[in-house]
Amino acid sequence: QVQLVESGGGLVQPGGSLRLSCAASGSIFSINAMGWYRQVPGKQRELVATVTSGGSTYYASSVKGRFTISLDNAKNTVYLQMDSLKPGDTAVYYCYADLDYTGSHYYSRYWGQGTQVTVSS
Repeated sequence: QVQLVESGGGLVQPGGSLRLSCAASGSIFSINAMGWYRQVPGKQRELVATVTSGGSTYYASSVKGRFTISLDNAKNTVYLQMDSLKPGDTAVYYCYADLDYTGSHYYSRYWGQGTQVTVSS
């Protein structure tokens, strides 16, 4: 059984910083990629950033230059460093992992429980 546990959300003023963490645990053979989505009530979940096990990254245009994603392969943990935060970044942030838990090279997507990020003065 695989579990993703997120931490690091909270309330921050505009211009401030937060660092989100998401640790994957359980019977994991390999991870192909991990990343973050965010969702505001009434809107679709939006891809924020993703990182592959090889280190390739993708950022949504709305966060490029302000957010940095990184992956610690040894710890099966993904981080999202969020700087220069804006009120528009307020959302529930969900991490995900595309991982193989059988050694078959078949990857399934698992989700974290979500963590609230609120940017407000």
